[in-house]
Amino acid sequence: MTQPSIKHALSVTRESDFAAWYQEVIAEAEMAEESGVRGCMVIKPWGYGIWERIQQIMDGRIKEAGVQNCYFPLFIPLSYFAKEAEHVEGFAKEMAVVTHHRLVSDGKGGLVPDPEARLEEPLVVRPTSETVIGAAMARWIQSWRDLPLLTNQWANVVRWEMRTRMFLRTSEFLWQEGHTAHADRSDAMAETLRALEMYRSFSEDVLAMPVIAGEKPENERFPGAVATYSIEAMMQDGKALQAGTSHYLGTAFAEAAGIRYQDREGQQTLCHTTSWGVSTRMIGGVIMTHGDDDGLRVPPAIAPHQIVILPMLREDDGDAALLAYCETLRAELAQQSALGERVRVLLDKRPGKATQKRWGWVKKGVPLILEIGGRDAAGEQVSALRRDRLWRADGKVNFVGQSRGDFVAGAADALEDVQRSLHAEATARRDAQIERGVSTLDGLADYFAEGNRYPGWVELGWSRPTGAALEAVVAKLKALKLTIRNTPMDAPAPGGTCPFTGEPAVETIYVARSY
Repeated sequence: MTQPSIKHALSVTRESDFAAWYQEVIAEAEMAEESGVRGCMVIKPWGYGIWERIQQIMDGRIKEAGVQNCYFPLFIPLSYFAKEAEHVEGFAKEMAVVTHHRLVSDGKGGLVPDPEARLEEPLVVRPTSETVIGAAMARWIQSWRDLPLLTNQWANVVRWEMRTRMFLRTSEFLWQEGHTAHADRSDAMAETLRALEMYRSFSEDVLAMPVIAGEKPENERFPGAVATYSIEAMMQDGKALQAGTSHYLGTAFAEAAGIRYQDREGQQTLCHTTSWGVSTRMIGGVIMTHGDDDGLRVPPAIAPHQIVILPMLREDDGDAALLAYCETLRAELAQQSALGERVRVLLDKRPGKATQKRWGWVKKGVPLILEIGGRDAAGEQVSALRRDRLWRADGKVNFVGQSRGDFVAGAADALEDVQRSLHAEATARRDAQIERGVSTLDGLADYFAEGNRYPGWVELGWSRPTGAALEAVVAKLKALKLTIRNTPMDAPAPGGTCPFTGEPAVETIYVARSY
């Protein structure tokens, strides 16, 4: 039987050009646009609304753990970074630096830095805040009674990226960064893993984005960290996205910043510190995990509007009664609760054809879209479209008619089902794209050959080499444009040998191409 032809809302499909499709989703969903500054974006209301939802829910979880929000300066003295050599080396190529505090005319109608206004010490525009927060912690912590010190800030960060892509890798981005200080390694490690689990459950339960949580290899650690952990998500093109990280920093940062406390025996002791963060990169992950050839699909938990009502206005005397019916429907829906919160519903009264507005909301990914005409209002009916079930088998848009009462009563269940459905679909796709049959380096090269467009990830046994042996492995992987993503938490020992070293495998790793 011939499959019905569907005219999708986007001009580029995922299959034809995934990178171009990603950019078109952002544009057509009105999420962000170029700003005029290379690598920096304007986040538009729909994109920022999604970030606000992420921020609100994540902030609640952070505070539930006893962490308090602070704010630290955007400008950090260069000398702060010089105290921690390994840390500064990791970020040196990405740092934006302020050297002057005033401009003067160049005599040709332009402006140049005033040579007389050169700063005594250059200021780095915040790439991350370990150094400046460490200086504050050194002031705030005196005794064991001050520990643990648990802080977080929501802020913007600047890292001068050479190759940028909206939400995934930009010169300026938004994030939260948690920074904590502890009396000993055990307590600091517990906090590091608590943050990792917070990110894992947030990604799974809120973003409906399945992830694998685990430890990064030595070469992928945060600069200066003792151990780095991540959550890794598989995008629809099979590439990995590092969606969040948590770092145990040991005592090196504390030593550099002078973060010490007087212990119960009266001795001065270095604190053990951690840092952890997620960013607007999560939005890029949501796009590439859930988007389809008609645009974005937003999990209801983070949708700024979970339901949009579109009255089919005719610009005649019947519009008043139709709008009154739609307002009653909106008010009834707004009294319902789904996913632990009141339902967020919008009545879109803008002028224009309902069909055109419908496709605008489809591309934005609103979970439930209602089109209400005069006959629906007269008959107390609702015509509903689920964004995750957009098309019928015959190629027509999958509107389902219900009585108003039935729809209102079932709206919460429908939203929760959309949330589960998106997660189940993404999980099934990820699991189908994890290859476990590769056991040699040649086999790895064959699996990621150019002809295999979306190869997914390969699960391998790993002997955990370090130093020069690890560098040799990394070089081999780099030649194949591959990276080690992480070692999944609590994975059983794989047995067999490591394909890179020939040594007995002691843990499991995932190898993939990545963003």
